[in-house]
Amino acid sequence: MNQPNQRGGGGGFRQAQQPSPLAIRTKKTQFDTNTYTRLAMAEVWKKDWPYALIPFALGLLPAIFVHSWWWLALSVLLTVLFVLLRSAQVTGVTQMEQSKPLFERMSFEMDQRFLLMRVGPEKEGKAMQLQWDMIGRARRDADAYLLYLKPGTPPEGLAPWRQWVARTFDVPVFLHLPLRIFNSPNDLKLFESLLRRKNLLPAEAGAPQAV
Repeated sequence: MNQPNQRGGGGGFRQAQQPSPLAIRTKKTQFDTNTYTRLAMAEVWKKDWPYALIPFALGLLPAIFVHSWWWLALSVLLTVLFVLLRSAQVTGVTQMEQSKPLFERMSFEMDQRFLLMRVGPEKEGKAMQLQWDMIGRARRDADAYLLYLKPGTPPEGLAPWRQWVARTFDVPVFLHLPLRIFNSPNDLKLFESLLRRKNLLPAEAGAPQAV
């Protein structure tokens, strides 16, 4: 599994610069770890549930030669172990030292160049910067935007099957921006327009494509 600080092309958080005076600024919010786990778990199992059939099928293979209910029990056990291990990957993200900045109380500042995550008071607190090319996609839910960090590249020299495992069983890591933290409907509209210009959200019907 790729760690959060290995994402976005392996660059991690970059040294913060000051955003434009016209940047969109939000109120403070804190991403609850339980909310992350619920959202990430739903996404992981929506994508990965077919892989749970692999251990189930492997456990049943011996039944072709020797018929026994024990093989069915083995299939169920292997499937449960797979589900537990995959779920543990998701819940483990909230416990890792590299992930802690994602769950601190922070505000956001966004302009055309980057997204700034500001922890603590503006003059005294920490600021972490994300370039837009470190974000792979965005999603708008009924109450929040989710900005997904790009997965990191598996280390060179890994066997092909290990690279496949690293890519296939990656855990999504994302920023959670509730709609309520935006200071005005206009800021909300500007932010969504910014995401569309960055090709992180689909372009609106009839709108010109970004060049």
